Amino acid sequence: MALKWWQRAVFYQIYPRSFADSNGDGIGDLDGITAHLDYLNDSTERSLGIDAIWLNPINPSPNKDWGYDVSDYCGIHPDFGDMASFDRLLKEAHRRGIRVIVDLVPNHTSDQHPWFIDSRGSKTNPKRDWYIWKSCAPGTMPNNWHSQFGGPAWKFDERTREHYLHLFLEEQPDLDYRNPAVVEALHDVIRFWLRRGADGYRIDVVAQMVKDAAFRDNPFRTERDPDIPWFEEGTQIPLHSTDQPEVHDVIRGFRRVADSFDDRVLVGETWPIEQERLADYLRPEELHLAFNFRFVLARYRASRFREAIATTHRTFGASAWPTWTLSNHDFSRHITRYSDHGDGEARARVATLMMLTLRGTPFIYYGEEIGMRDVRIPRERRCDPVGRDGCRTPMQWSGGPGGGFSTAASTWLPMGDAKAVNVADQLNDQSSMLSFYRRLIRLRRDASALAEGSFRLEADAPADCLVYHRESSAQHLIVALNFAVEPRKIRSASGRIVFDTNLARIGQQSGAALQLAGDEAVIVEV
Repeated sequence: MALKWWQRAVFYQIYPRSFADSNGDGIGDLDGITAHLDYLNDSTERSLGIDAIWLNPINPSPNKDWGYDVSDYCGIHPDFGDMASFDRLLKEAHRRGIRVIVDLVPNHTSDQHPWFIDSRGSKTNPKRDWYIWKSCAPGTMPNNWHSQFGGPAWKFDERTREHYLHLFLEEQPDLDYRNPAVVEALHDVIRFWLRRGADGYRIDVVAQMVKDAAFRDNPFRTERDPDIPWFEEGTQIPLHSTDQPEVHDVIRGFRRVADSFDDRVLVGETWPIEQERLADYLRPEELHLAFNFRFVLARYRASRFREAIATTHRTFGASAWPTWTLSNHDFSRHITRYSDHGDGEARARVATLMMLTLRGTPFIYYGEEIGMRDVRIPRERRCDPVGRDGCRTPMQWSGGPGGGFSTAASTWLPMGDAKAVNVADQLNDQSSMLSFYRRLIRLRRDASALAEGSFRLEADAPADCLVYHRESSAQHLIVALNFAVEPRKIRSASGRIVFDTNLARIGQQSGAALQLAGDEAVIVEV
C-alpha cells in the first residue's frame, strides 16, 4: 500500500512568536514565516528540505499560556498579522510543496472566551453546561484533582458560588465534552481552518478532553519514573482526569470531520496512562499520528531509546504509524539536555540520525537544525507561567543585531548566542549542524529503505549501542549508533558507509566488524 504524504513527510515545528519578525516589533509573525519558506524548502540542496510545518497557536489569546488559552478559535492574534497574512503563508507554502498544520486547543479555552464569559454569568445561562461546574461544601474541593501547572484543578467562582475545573491555569477552564453542543462547536472550528486550506491539526492534550463521569479522586504514584522528571513518588496519577474510554468517541468525531476533506492529517499530543495504550489513539478511525513522549524525554542512553522504540513497534502493529521527535516547545532542547554529562553536539547528531532513520514520521523543532540551545532567561524577562521560556527564544538567523530575527531594540524573549550559532554562518559550512540535517533529510527522501522500508532491531548489539535494519525491495541499510563515550565494535554485514555523524567515513567500505567512535553513528548500505 502506498504511503500517505504525512507518512513520508519530515515536519518542522514553528513557534510563530519566535521564528521571524517582519514588522520590527520584536515579535515573530506569519509574514516573517512566509519570508523564510525558501530556507525550509526551495527544492534545492541549499534548503533544509522539510515537507510540512506545524504552527503553534496563532489564535487570539490573552497569552496567560501563550496561545494555549484561546479566546477566539476562528481568528488570528494581531501580534501575528491577520487572516490575509495566514492566507499568504498557506499560498506560498503550498506553492513550494510545503503542507501546513495548525494547533487545535480543544480541552479548554481562555476565561476571556465569550463561551466562558456566558457560562460564568449565571447558573441558568445556556452556555453554563459547556464547562465543568461543581458544587461542594464550603472550604472543600469537588475532588482531589491537581492542575498540571500546580495546585488544585478547581477554582471557586464568587459570582455563582460554584467551582469550575481547570486542568491547567485557572484562566484555562475545561470544556465539557459530554455536552453534544460543545462537540459540534469544535467540529465547526475544525471545518473553519480546513476550509481555509490548512492541511490538518496538531491537537493539544487530546486524551484529556473527557473526564471520569463520577469525578473520582485520583491515586498517587508509589515510585518515580526514570524518564519523566515530574512523575515523582507521591505525585498524582491522573487516572480519572484523563484517558477515559469515552474520549475515543470524541476523537472519532473529529476524524469524521477531517475525512470529509481531502488528504488531511490529525496529530495528537497524547499522554495515555500507560505507554502501551498509545496505539489505542491510532486506530483506523481515530488519529493519524500521536506523539511518543517516552521517546522525546528518554535519557541519552541506548537502553532508554531501545525500550521506547521496541514498545512502540510491539504495540502499534502494522496499521499504526509512529512519530519521532527530540524537542518541542514544552521541554528543554535536546542538545541542552544531552550536554549535561557529555558532548551535546556529538550526542545531538547521533540522536538526530536515529530520529531521521526510524520507521515513522519525524518532527524537527525550529532551531535544532543549527544547534540552538536553551537560553537562561533573567527573572524580569520571564513570560511563561511554568518556566518554558528557555526553549522558545527567537530563531538565530545571523550574528548581526537582533540575530537576524528582528530589527527591534528588544525582542519578546532574549536572544541566545546568535554570534556563535546562526543560520548564516552554517549555510556554506559543510561540517555544520545545518549541513548535517540537510544531507540526512535528503538521504531519507532518496533512500527507499528509509522512506518505505521495514524495520528490525538487532538483538545482539552491545548494551550501549543500537543497531537496526531498514529494508525495501531495492535496498538494505544498517543503522548503527554508539551512545557510549568509548569506541565500540559492532558485528555488521560488509557494505558501503553512506552516512556518518563525523562525516569523515562517507563512501568508505566497512567490513564484518564495524568500529564506532564514542558518540558516533553510521549508516551502512549492504
